[in-house]
Order: sequence, then C-alpha cells, then structure tokens
Amino acid sequence: MLLENATALVTGGASGLGEATVRLFAAGGANVVILDMNEERGKALADELGVNVLFCRTDVSSEADVQAAVDLAVRAFSGIQIAVNCAGIAEARKTIGKVGDTYGPHSLAAFEKTIRVNLIGTFNVIRLVAFAMEKNQPNEEGERGVIINTASVAAYDGQIGQVAYSASKGGIVGMTLPIARDLARTGIRVMTIAPGLFETPLLAALPEEARISLGQQVPFPSRLGRPKEYALLARSIVENPMLNGEVIRLDGAIRMAPK
Repeated sequence: MLLENATALVTGGASGLGEATVRLFAAGGANVVILDMNEERGKALADELGVNVLFCRTDVSSEADVQAAVDLAVRAFSGIQIAVNCAGIAEARKTIGKVGDTYGPHSLAAFEKTIRVNLIGTFNVIRLVAFAMEKNQPNEEGERGVIINTASVAAYDGQIGQVAYSASKGGIVGMTLPIARDLARTGIRVMTIAPGLFETPLLAALPEEARISLGQQVPFPSRLGRPKEYALLARSIVENPMLNGEVIRLDGAIRMAPK
C-alpha cells in the first residue's frame, strides 16, 4: 500500500513515536488524523503540518471517542487505509513493594488502568478502524487496510517493576496473529512493532547522564532509538504487502536485564 493519498489514523500522535509517524506519513503524501489526549500539542502539530492533517482529542479506551475520530477521518478524507497505534502509558511498581511511604501489594486500579489504555485501547481502535476499512475498495494486491500496533521489548524481557506494562504489551503481541487471521479475508494486514529503548516522553524526564547510560546498554547502535526510526519501520510495513501477522523487535539487539 502506498502512503500517497492514503488516510492514516495515528493514536498518541501528538508526541514521541506517534508524532514522528505523523510527520513522516504527512511528508509522504498521506492524510493524517492525530488521536491524542493532549489537545494543545495535537492542534499545534496539525496546524504546523497543514490541511491534510487533522486533530481529534481521543481517549483510546472510549468507544465514543474512537468512533468519533473514525467518523471524522471518513467524513474528511473519504475513508481510512492505515492505522498506527502508539498511544500508551507506563506504570512502574512491584507486585509487592513500597510506593511513597506505603508498603503493600500492587495497586489493582493502577494495573487495570494500564491494561485498559494500552491493551484494551489498542483493541478498541483496531476493531472500529477495521470495520471502516472493510468498506474500502481493494488495491491491486487485494489490500483494504494496514493496522500497526506498538508493543515493547518489555513484552518479552519485562523488568522488575514492569508487571502491568509488560502484561499490557504482551497482550498486544498475543493478539497480533489472531486478529491478522480474522481480517485476512477482508484484505486488512495487522502488524506489531516492539521497540526497545527510545527517545520518547517516557524517558525524557531522566537526566541526560541516565539516558546516555541506558543507550550504552544497546549492543548496536549503542544509543537510544530515535522516533523517526520507528516511523521508518511503520512506513516499510505499510509499503510491503507480505508483512502480516508478525511482531518486529526494533531494539538494536538489546535483551533487558532484570533491572
């Protein structure tokens, strides 16, 4: 599938991996709808990139919000061919441990929120976008759409304190193949990218020395990944019709230690 003249929904599109994807796709001639909770950043990015980029404030775990974003894309651009799921949150706490001055079991509410945003939110977007894509005319390869999800190396190498995050990302890995099989007859491909350590807002709060130290853990290249490198892989997935039902680690060969 070609980016030019296609329409892409990008969740978490106002920053980090999502923003890089929005920029690259728009530069490649795609119409883009940014889905994000950060209205100020999302609107500013859409205004910067021009008339083929729109913003829709969206909580990915809300059926009404995602349906409104899908409807906006269909109304403005006459269909959706691509969806990239980058929205997510991180939760760092142990199964049993100390949070602030309190020692005890992992907060059930915090675990549920992480699963709801990262895993259920991703599935919510997939199901509603796929239903819209089903109405597309297939291209010469029989494709009607491409859906790209974002997992993490934490799905495989979850570290101490990452139980909620790892579970949510492991769920995304686990549903990639069955959804690809579900949607195969419709001509919709489903892929997942599992990034390693990347320069994203989740790591931006760390001191520079800490970020450099993290980057040096990567075998090669020994640095943090750049959001544009995620976007380049997303574009390659869109353009290569044989990529389907698979998870690609984008991690510089890192395998995370327990902590």
